[in-house]
Amino acid sequence: MSRQINCGGILIGGGAPVSIQSMTNTDTRNITATVEQIQKLVSAGCDIVRCAIPDMEAAEAFGEIKKKVGIPLVADIHFDYRLALEAIKNGADKVRINPGNIGSRDRVKAVVDAAKEREIPIRIGVNSGSLEKDILEQYGGVTAEGLAESALRNAVLVEEMGFSDLILSLKASDVRLNYAAHKIIHEKTDYPLHIGITEAGTLESGKAKSALGIGALLLDGIGDTVRVSLTGDPVNEVLFAIEILKALDLRSSSIRFVSCPTCGRCGVDLAKITSDVETALKPIEDKMKEKQIPSFTVAVMGCEVNGPGEAREADFGVACGKGKGLIFKDGNIIKTVPEEDIAKELILYIEEEKILV
Repeated sequence: MSRQINCGGILIGGGAPVSIQSMTNTDTRNITATVEQIQKLVSAGCDIVRCAIPDMEAAEAFGEIKKKVGIPLVADIHFDYRLALEAIKNGADKVRINPGNIGSRDRVKAVVDAAKEREIPIRIGVNSGSLEKDILEQYGGVTAEGLAESALRNAVLVEEMGFSDLILSLKASDVRLNYAAHKIIHEKTDYPLHIGITEAGTLESGKAKSALGIGALLLDGIGDTVRVSLTGDPVNEVLFAIEILKALDLRSSSIRFVSCPTCGRCGVDLAKITSDVETALKPIEDKMKEKQIPSFTVAVMGCEVNGPGEAREADFGVACGKGKGLIFKDGNIIKTVPEEDIAKELILYIEEEKILV
């Protein structure tokens, strides 16, 4: 198990739930636009938000943004160590740096000392596109071994400065390379790992790469906090990260939704029923989080072949026949309802059992 660090009240590692991160793509100097986007990310279910700090004006704006939001904020720093110092002074809950591009050892130490004084963690971020020249020469290009070595080398550098409140990330856009690098570092350190597939692509293409890359690591017990990197609206990153965690049963207070693909035996409009049920479940999930209601499963099945079995295994389910559906709760048949009432009746039982208690 990894060690645990605290990022603005969100625990990372050490058995804590896998947290979801995203990054604003507004100009950080535009305080209003950035705050609005952060609020949308929070509403979507984000746990930690990162903001780019390209210059001193952005570092100063970061402080104003921090005052207006309640979510932990991470300052993303490259090249200029003074930006990290200013962001830390302005309330950063964590800073993300690559010591290799910050500059001299003294400059890295200045950032480390500031983080130590404010008692905030540092994320050491290494990407396949920014490996040190000597590592590239040693391994003949970008390799899993080189990524792991770079992250560990930088962690040791910071450790020698008397600081160990670290999170490591080593990301690649190649799923296999990314997986192999994390397998290596997972065996060599107990620092929490921030995982994801960097530059995964658009919403259409990037979701497949992210699901494979992140899901494979989480199934192996690797990863303490995640970011899905998609081109476009970062809210989509959060929503898809939630779907990945739900699929692996790693998201508390969520609903696992099961529905069949339909076939020629289906005697109802299952596409409409599943859409109606799924839409109605979203506000229920919001209430579950507020009340800390544990996760449960809902199954909507289209015919008598696998339908009754799947419905019985779910906490709530329906197995459809010709123009009707059998509603189940905890494996027991509750009632038979006509097709047009299936979604409404199923949701009613869920609300009565889980929300109105």
